[in-house]
Amino acid sequence: MKKLARRCLPAGVQSILRCAYYRLPWLRRIYHFPRDMAALATRRRRGLQPPPSLITVGDGPFAEIGHEFLRYFIDLGGLRPDERVLEIGCGVGRMAIPLTTYLSGKGSYEGFDIVRAEISWCQRNITPRFENFHFHHVDVFNGQANPKGRLKADSFRFPLGGGQFDFVFLTSVFTHMLLDDIENYLRETSRLLKSGGRLLATYFLLDEPTRERLRRTNSRFRYPHDSGLVIDAKMPEASIAHEEGRIRALHETCGLRVQEPVRYGSWSGRARFLSSQDIIVAGKAHDRQE
Repeated sequence: MKKLARRCLPAGVQSILRCAYYRLPWLRRIYHFPRDMAALATRRRRGLQPPPSLITVGDGPFAEIGHEFLRYFIDLGGLRPDERVLEIGCGVGRMAIPLTTYLSGKGSYEGFDIVRAEISWCQRNITPRFENFHFHHVDVFNGQANPKGRLKADSFRFPLGGGQFDFVFLTSVFTHMLLDDIENYLRETSRLLKSGGRLLATYFLLDEPTRERLRRTNSRFRYPHDSGLVIDAKMPEASIAHEEGRIRALHETCGLRVQEPVRYGSWSGRARFLSSQDIIVAGKAHDRQE
């Protein structure tokens, strides 16, 4: 549906449909009703997987992307089975589900998200089977996913104690956040990480060659916003690309040292890429005070 809308409908109509899809769960349930029923019928055979109407992230296959990123957590982020993990923007468990097969009883997982229905599903279906996995709802404002949220992302303090996590990650989160919000989230991430801990985050990163590729391919990223580009001028959080230099500077300001190389994605039309989005891994400096 989303791919068809992008090809056939004017930008204004796409914006309205995008808002409706994310903000009206009942509309998603109606649209996905046949697939939800089929998923319910095969639930035991398929194992842990949410109904299609709760999956609001990306166009790719839910389970395959989760397993893809588990490899990145291990190979790029150095994740070990006995470590304490935090996922910011955990959604309906796309990354948490494959982690249940990797983290040992000595490890643990905490996840939080702004969409209550998705957190409720994780609490009902994942935590009862894996007691070291916990999920929390946070009522943070986002123009696309939680427009009635009462907390501001640029001042939100994560509801967890500092210096307790070995590994923190965000996938397809900073691609929907403004720069001031990202800065606060990076600062909070640094506070929660242990000395020497690691962060893995995905972005849409801009430099001049990337901008030129986007112009040449008539990309949906065509509207200026702050120093970046967005696909919807009326709702920048729908998808937002930020200048790589600004993002690197924010990491350094927050005590998170970017590890080279950045793994660039296919989103901007690169011929060589690792995943869809750009991936940054950063480490918390050992000498930074908690």
